[in-house]
Amino acid sequence: RFHHTSTLRLCSCSKTASDEKYQDPFQLGRKDLKNLYEDIKKELLVSTAELKEMCDYYFDGKGKAFRPMIVVLMARACNIHHNNSREVQASQRSVAIIAEMIHTASLVHDDVIDDANSRRGKMTVNQIWGERKAVLAGDFILSAASVALARIGNTTIISVLTQVIEDLVRGEFLQLGSKENENERFAHYLEKTFKKTASLIANSCKAVSILACPDPKVHEIAYQYGKNVGIAFQLIDDVLDFTSCADRLGKPTAADLKLGLATGPVLFACRQFPEMNAMIMRRFSKPGDVERARKYVLQSDGVQQTTYLAQRYCHEATREISKLRPSPEREALIQLTEMVLMRDK
Repeated sequence: RFHHTSTLRLCSCSKTASDEKYQDPFQLGRKDLKNLYEDIKKELLVSTAELKEMCDYYFDGKGKAFRPMIVVLMARACNIHHNNSREVQASQRSVAIIAEMIHTASLVHDDVIDDANSRRGKMTVNQIWGERKAVLAGDFILSAASVALARIGNTTIISVLTQVIEDLVRGEFLQLGSKENENERFAHYLEKTFKKTASLIANSCKAVSILACPDPKVHEIAYQYGKNVGIAFQLIDDVLDFTSCADRLGKPTAADLKLGLATGPVLFACRQFPEMNAMIMRRFSKPGDVERARKYVLQSDGVQQTTYLAQRYCHEATREISKLRPSPEREALIQLTEMVLMRDK
């Protein structure tokens, strides 16, 4: 069992030993993401002022644009791999815009389902405008993303990206259920994590690789990279729910427990403290459950085990992307796996 900082230090050293140049993904992706949020707002042409205000609320340009950045880097890496083209196609950039729109629509809906009151350090749409209008705003953003997707005019791309919307809904349903058997429970958690978080990244990466070249092997590499990074991203998110303070996260900590959700750290902790089983099954609904469960998690190695699992997914993502021809974008995507593990918010 490694604690992730020491492992990462080893990774970084080996990288400098080889003469691969360090690539900052955010610097490299910035050019293609210029005016991203303005372009999204153009897709959201709305007649009513209130709906426009709601849609613009999260597209304020202050997000990290993590998903679009992966998508444009993957587009460039696949273009270079296929025919050494250094340009991102307009249709590939559209996929990056659509990915961010689908993601944001899912956040708006998630906040309604969870009755959340803060997101990215500010009040949620549902707190300001109410649940009904928030649901409609999420629907509207999704419909605008669908129109942009249709405009690409490629039925394969439409099929790949509409899979994301189906997965988001199925993932939400999975989150509402729970399993009694311990092994089934972990598989259920990982499937939910894939559908709710990783499917968007995996299928967006696959979409730009299809636009880049006809080789199914490249499509699979792009998909597997996105899937593994996406799962690792969510595992670290679940760790931060226990280890980060609310100010850094921009949302309350132990939020998952309060929602009755048993994430990776809880499921690992349960192996050391079987008395947590009953709490998991009643979704931490009794008074004192949330606080007790949090204590058990922090006394156990649940956080370290979840971090270690995230490392394994990142290692797999690196293994996949390394099959592409070397390029600054490929190196940046490798670098991104380390950034996913090291993030603290």
